[in-house]
Amino acid sequence: MKNLLFPFLVSIIFSANLFAQEVDTIPIPTKDLDIKLKRSPLPSRMGVLQFKPVPLQPALVDAKINYWKTKTSVGINVNQAAFSDNWNGGGVNSLAIGGLVNYKTEYSKESYSYASEVILQYGKVKNKSQLQKKTTDRIYWDNKAAIQLSKNWYFFGSINFESQFDNGFSYSRDAQGNEKENLLSKFMSPGYLTESFGFEYKPSKFFSTRIGTGTARQTFVLDTALYRTNPKNFGVEVGKKVRNELAFQIVTNFEKEIFKNVTLKTKYNMFIPYDNFGHIDHRLDVGVIAKINRYMNVSATGVGLYDRDTDLKIQGSQTLALGLVFAFPR
Repeated sequence: MKNLLFPFLVSIIFSANLFAQEVDTIPIPTKDLDIKLKRSPLPSRMGVLQFKPVPLQPALVDAKINYWKTKTSVGINVNQAAFSDNWNGGGVNSLAIGGLVNYKTEYSKESYSYASEVILQYGKVKNKSQLQKKTTDRIYWDNKAAIQLSKNWYFFGSINFESQFDNGFSYSRDAQGNEKENLLSKFMSPGYLTESFGFEYKPSKFFSTRIGTGTARQTFVLDTALYRTNPKNFGVEVGKKVRNELAFQIVTNFEKEIFKNVTLKTKYNMFIPYDNFGHIDHRLDVGVIAKINRYMNVSATGVGLYDRDTDLKIQGSQTLALGLVFAFPR
């Protein structure tokens, strides 16, 4: 009896589940049902909504696109030292002052660009009982126009000028121990004017390389008597004022903030005359500028130069300065 009762109960429960599922899934038509919703106690008002167009005056924005970017930096460095007559530590009274003006402007529109940079540097030092001496002296003006050929390549044409402000001397002493000057250079003796065209590779904003396949350089020595104190005469034939050269040129620029408030700026120039491939001129300029605050910075610069028309050995110069810098625009 018990064996028969258990299957009977299972079949009843299974049938009840099926019946519940069938009842739950039966659709109920509500089309003909008289269903009334309870009226809302809130007052209502029926009416016709009317939409009228609202005239709007167009807003004119008086804005112009400026394709020019300019930046000017003016720097002043001063170094002074003074000692009493009985100062046993040794030393000499001195005063050094230097100035820098760096102006750069850039124009860029679509595939056309133009850049111009002016660098003016001059500094002197005066030590007690000695002649005044230059610490830096340079005039540099570079202009470049380019048209974009692809993502990283440009066709460019450039012209730049370089010389110095003041006379340059070497120093020695006579038999009496007095310091004397030996004239080496002066304004436009030498002076360089370089025209170039070719291709420029610029994969980023901080790095570029110019490949000047057609480059001409004129070397000026306007003082025809300079050869008496500087026999090499910067490669210009004695009695003449200008020397013309055709060459292949490479100019590489790198300028980037390598650390916070620390900028590295380098420029390498290689000049290969077509009539003498073994006579290659090299110049490397390296500068590290660390910004202290809004108006002060520390700069360390160095120049390496190899030019057989001036000397058979590598020439070098280095400066370290702390000074005030004013930049426009800020």
